[in-house]
Amino acid sequence: MLRSMTGFGHDERTRDGVGVTVEIRTVNHRYCDIYLRMPKQLNCFEDRVRAAISSQITRGKIDVFVTLDSQTADSHEVVLDEKLAASYLSALRKLSAQFGLRDDVSASTLSRFPEILKVERKDEGELLGDLLEETVLGSVAALGAMREREGERLGESLVANLDNISGFVGRIAERAPTVVLEFKERLDNRIAELVDAQKLDPVRLATEVALFSDKCSIEEELVRLRSHFSQMREMLAAGSPIGKKLDFLIQEMNREVNTIGSKSNNLDITRMVVELKSEIEKMREQIQNIE
Repeated sequence: MLRSMTGFGHDERTRDGVGVTVEIRTVNHRYCDIYLRMPKQLNCFEDRVRAAISSQITRGKIDVFVTLDSQTADSHEVVLDEKLAASYLSALRKLSAQFGLRDDVSASTLSRFPEILKVERKDEGELLGDLLEETVLGSVAALGAMREREGERLGESLVANLDNISGFVGRIAERAPTVVLEFKERLDNRIAELVDAQKLDPVRLATEVALFSDKCSIEEELVRLRSHFSQMREMLAAGSPIGKKLDFLIQEMNREVNTIGSKSNNLDITRMVVELKSEIEKMREQIQNIE
């Protein structure tokens, strides 16, 4: 389907007391640029996140916001340093024996010594990486749905623009044969005013008129324009990613219309060229937002 480059996606998931929230915002851009903002403890998964996003999005400025919530009791654990505890206990018993003290060391007493008991975050490792990637892909899916809805709207608008342009081109094509005839008539009248026609070589005059008439013909430009219209309709039906191709094609269409305007001195055609350029500009602005 046709996709817009503008959209927003959100997803949040929780597993084993760890919560991850991902928001993605995209706007139009020539390339695929990903900007990540996430907690430091997730930096080791940056390449994984980028790969997940770029596998689904080919073009646009992509801002990714990741938040991590793992402050629940299940996300931490108490770690016992058994070797250190044994060393403390051995030292205490030695101390009791040497000075004749009661050997009444309890677990509560032993736990007060530094580093025997420590509270640490559970080793989430791949679990956290998998959760993060799933949440990112969920956010990308939500973003994609929004981009497709907007892309569908853009496609319908572009087809409507193409229909309008085709109508103007059809009217120009009806007037095109008169352009050459009007040019020849003006040229004949001008020559008759300036020179005694009897002294001119009729064959040479006809040749010169034919050459100048060919230069003012717009048939080739009309044929190329119709070809561009057909090609654009095929692209729109094929779906994204086609933004760069459409951008190039709209430039070619604009070039053909400019040539028609410069060749023709017909007032009606000039007016229609102005309308054509206006429609093409509308299309160009919309195409800038297509992936």
